[in-house]
Amino acid sequence: MDAFFVSVEELFDSSLKGKAVVVGGQRDERGVVAAASYEARKFGVHSAMPLRTAAKLCPKAIFVNGHPDRYRSCSEKVHTVLQAFTPQVEMASIDEAYLDMTGTERLHGPPLLAAHKLHQKMKADTQLNCSIGIGTSRLIAKVCSGKAKPHGILYAVPGQEARFLAPLDVRDIPGVGKVTEQKLHTLGVLTVGDLARFDDAFLEENLGKWGLALAGKARGEDAGGWFNGVIGESEAAKSISHEHTYDRDTASLEQLESTLMRLSEMVGRRLRESQYHARTLQLKLRYKDFTTITRARTLETPTQLDNEIYHQIRTLFHANWRKGTEVRLLGVQASSFDEVPSQGNLLTDNGREKWQHALLAADRLRDRFGEKSITLGTGMRGGFRERTHENPAALPGKSKSSKDQA
Repeated sequence: MDAFFVSVEELFDSSLKGKAVVVGGQRDERGVVAAASYEARKFGVHSAMPLRTAAKLCPKAIFVNGHPDRYRSCSEKVHTVLQAFTPQVEMASIDEAYLDMTGTERLHGPPLLAAHKLHQKMKADTQLNCSIGIGTSRLIAKVCSGKAKPHGILYAVPGQEARFLAPLDVRDIPGVGKVTEQKLHTLGVLTVGDLARFDDAFLEENLGKWGLALAGKARGEDAGGWFNGVIGESEAAKSISHEHTYDRDTASLEQLESTLMRLSEMVGRRLRESQYHARTLQLKLRYKDFTTITRARTLETPTQLDNEIYHQIRTLFHANWRKGTEVRLLGVQASSFDEVPSQGNLLTDNGREKWQHALLAADRLRDRFGEKSITLGTGMRGGFRERTHENPAALPGKSKSSKDQA
């Protein structure tokens, strides 16, 4: 989807169209940019950039807090359109998807015609624009869609993948960040074509297993990284976490505990959505001076319940917080997942079962009315909004719905 968060905001406020818009928070806040309009990008503004930096680069930009519930609703409409073209849909994020169109030629025609139909259907049903990349692999499709933006279509003809990739910068390969880019530059690799000239053994020797994956990617293959598995088959998460950075550092125990409760709720929600039970819980605590500590606890019985997560995290917090010291950031993480809960004590687990039913009911309310529709009382004073990002709870087409667990 083209500048998805910004485009959705424009649906609700037409005065934003054609202007430099930054979604994610206000210009004086500590958060980061979730999305920027193409007009703002001309000034160097991009996602994950600190909001204050964006304000300096583009002083006249309009800053919008963001509305995650709106984005989820629009993403649901996008997903419905995609499923009308093929049942093999993989939602990579709230605004990006891969479609396996194998076997749909008789229904939709050849690739370019099918893409043209999808363009029209997407605009008609959602009022939003998308860019479409077509290729024999997800990697090629992703690179093509990036080069087709905004609102374009690019098709890499089968058999010409390596030729298409050769002149592109190595940074255009999904997964290549600044660190890998620097390593490749020291090897004399500037373009994908340069990368393709090295044999697999040399790349593995210098870059490890990632070097082998890069060798495959240079040929246009879905080699490692984000491109393992079958389209539509979700990859198991290794951890689930949520963090909150305060706009103003605080030492208020009430506010800190309320934030921990809200973060525990958000993690619990994602655990239930994925049908995971976490055995390890971790607290992240960052002080005003940026000193950061992490403390973890392994549970005898894995959990996905908000109240149990909060109890453990709160205990870790009080054992490690220097009382009266101002805090900049708090985070809660769950890991070491079991898909089936351990056998509990039948005499003591009645309370857990009641909590499970209550929280699943709360999840269903959130699915219908939004994440802010219901919360535990302790978390109400947390005083922070849901962060706008690409992989929120209740992501259409990607989550294992809590409805199925009731």
